[in-house]
Amino acid sequence: MATTTMNANGDQDSVIVPLLSVQRTTPNSTSQVAIVGSKVCPIESLDYEIFENELFRQDWRVCGKVQVFQYIFMKWLLCFLIGLIVSLIGFCNNLAVENIAGTKFVVTSNMMLESRYGMAFFVFATSNFVLTLFAAIITAFISPTAAGSGIPEVKAYLNGVDAPGIFSLRTLVVKIIGSISAVSSSLLVGKAGPMVHTGACVASLLGQGGSRKYKLTCKWLRFFKNDRDRRDLVTCGAAAGIAAAFRAPVGGVLFALEEMATWWRGALLWRAFFTTAIVAIVLRAFIDLCLSGKCGLFGTGGLIMFDVYSENVSYHVGDLPPVLALGVIGGILGSFYNFLLDKVLRVYNLINEKGIAYKIFLACLISIFTSCLLFGLPWLASCRPCPADASEACPTIGRSGNYKKFQCPPGYYNDLASLIFNTNDDAIRNLFSKDTNAEFQHSSMLIFFVTCFFLSIFSYGVVAPAGLFVPVIVTGASYGRFVGMLVGPHSNLNHGLYAVLGAASLLGGSMRMTVSLCVIILELTNNLLLLPLIMLVLFVSKTVADAFNGNIYDLIMKAKGFPYLEGHAEPYMRQLTVSDIVTGPLQLFHGIEKVSNIVHVLRTTKHNGFPVLDEPPLSESPVLFGIILRAHLITLLKKKAFFFPTTDRTGMDALKQFSATDFAKRGSGNGDKIEDIELNEEEMDMLIDLHPFTNASPYTVVETMSLAKARILFREVGLRHLLVIPKISSRSPVVGILTRHDFMPEHILSLHPLLVKSRWKRLRFRFPPMSKFF
Repeated sequence: MATTTMNANGDQDSVIVPLLSVQRTTPNSTSQVAIVGSKVCPIESLDYEIFENELFRQDWRVCGKVQVFQYIFMKWLLCFLIGLIVSLIGFCNNLAVENIAGTKFVVTSNMMLESRYGMAFFVFATSNFVLTLFAAIITAFISPTAAGSGIPEVKAYLNGVDAPGIFSLRTLVVKIIGSISAVSSSLLVGKAGPMVHTGACVASLLGQGGSRKYKLTCKWLRFFKNDRDRRDLVTCGAAAGIAAAFRAPVGGVLFALEEMATWWRGALLWRAFFTTAIVAIVLRAFIDLCLSGKCGLFGTGGLIMFDVYSENVSYHVGDLPPVLALGVIGGILGSFYNFLLDKVLRVYNLINEKGIAYKIFLACLISIFTSCLLFGLPWLASCRPCPADASEACPTIGRSGNYKKFQCPPGYYNDLASLIFNTNDDAIRNLFSKDTNAEFQHSSMLIFFVTCFFLSIFSYGVVAPAGLFVPVIVTGASYGRFVGMLVGPHSNLNHGLYAVLGAASLLGGSMRMTVSLCVIILELTNNLLLLPLIMLVLFVSKTVADAFNGNIYDLIMKAKGFPYLEGHAEPYMRQLTVSDIVTGPLQLFHGIEKVSNIVHVLRTTKHNGFPVLDEPPLSESPVLFGIILRAHLITLLKKKAFFFPTTDRTGMDALKQFSATDFAKRGSGNGDKIEDIELNEEEMDMLIDLHPFTNASPYTVVETMSLAKARILFREVGLRHLLVIPKISSRSPVVGILTRHDFMPEHILSLHPLLVKSRWKRLRFRFPPMSKFF
């Protein structure tokens, strides 16, 4: 009774474009795997549509005021728990990094004071090597999905792309421990990106309602066993991650809105703001505790604001040209940074494909190279006498400070060591510091900029949790301060302020965010007077960089293979109709279907949605009843909701065997598989009434609809399946199903290769080749 129908392309009266062929029956060959972390995984789509079958309507009818109160209360409670847990994790991350890295620098500095330079390098390089090796091993063997920043994976998830294991408990643990180890190892990586992924993991795990496998379930959390509510929780978790990384609650909300979320509404904004407010309050309490000296070496680093300039910032029209130049340079450097990082990640991918040993070897090689640079480059800088009016002890003895002694005699300091032989947070603090215009040499600042620029690119792709935010801030601040040193007395702006503007320009040129970055930097520096200059720099840098390539996270998602749907449709999609891209064969079920047919289709295909038709005698003519999901069919087979052909049984009788929780979305664990279902011959000859479990109101489009309009509908509603129906009712009631991969440019252009040439011409006009500028 199962029917296989080839998709057709509409009748001859439809709009015909000469460039297009008429018949398409080629299966969709676009990739349905992606690189998640450092592991190639199969990916699927999420379904944010409410599946309105009879079971859903029955469950909705019995919901009273108590259930509504539980649902609303649990939403706010989960937001509170997300903020509390993420803030605790963020604090512990900073506490661990500052103490581990601080101890390493203290021991090394003490050996330098005793002129034991060889032993100091050995301790420094060995500790970095061990920390990097540990991070690489736990990531490669326990959770490869924890590698990288995690922001591309979270952003793809919020767009509707589901990859296995990205929010599992194993990933969360490896992300936390691996990030601490990688950042402490002096690799030029940050912890902001991993914190976003960590926050998303916490939110997803809390929304799963426990684990059936380990008998840990909560009845109140059953409301969140769907993709829509988990999406909202993950969005709040991502906002909390940025808030915890930079202690920027408002910036975290805006980051989630501007960069991460595909769907946004007022209620979600309010809950995300509440979540980040909890993060800010908890962090403030713990930082006050650490300022009293109860956190070891932590207390003047990590989450403390970078107080750049506490006095009134006065600037004039004459100061705007160098600020505009910073924006232009930041846009060019940011696009070039993205271009190089994309190429390096592709090379690393070729190495990582050879096996785990190669991944770990690459990480260790980068660690050794980094240690040699960080320890060796300060020897190139000349020693400078300590200033008489220094605001702190000079030279600095210990972990942090603006005046590192390194190899210099008493009364002198090494300015390059103050930047490069330090933690990233302390380097940012030194660059942002006020009243230090004469502290650094031009050569030292230039060496530091070039080192950070390339080290951050080569360090990101290793098999370890690694972020890009902090490395980009350090790199941008160094070239911004260098520009300030060149301008010198011709500007009223402090060198520290130029460093802030440089960081903003490179962030804008690389990540292409404006509002969220502006607020994050203001919350970092704690100075609202910088707002006009930061807005100007971000606007210019983003505008310049957009002329070359996309933002860094979009490039990484594309390199990893995530089928991310952008907010706009390509112009050539308006030349096509949905019938031009729908492919076959199409698998159909009848409203009352034989068990053996269902089992055969599920075992021979990987499709996740199947149209359900009614034919005579159930209807006067073939009619589309709705769509049923693969997971629901497996549940029906597992529960054996069958009946004999001779039995007069209705679908409502089968409905009594199930509750809404039986069809709820599973957590991060694997769901049931058709291979696990065992049926005998008698059961295979029985029937299933699919009507009560079929979504009778699916989204449908006519085959003559513009592909651009269908794509916008698919993305804005958050669909997984979009049914295509014929324009003429005398034909089959359904033409085909569109999924996310059908809207990918690779698939569309493979069906219509003549469109490639015209598309390439438009791209060349809009985005000139990189080689023209570099």
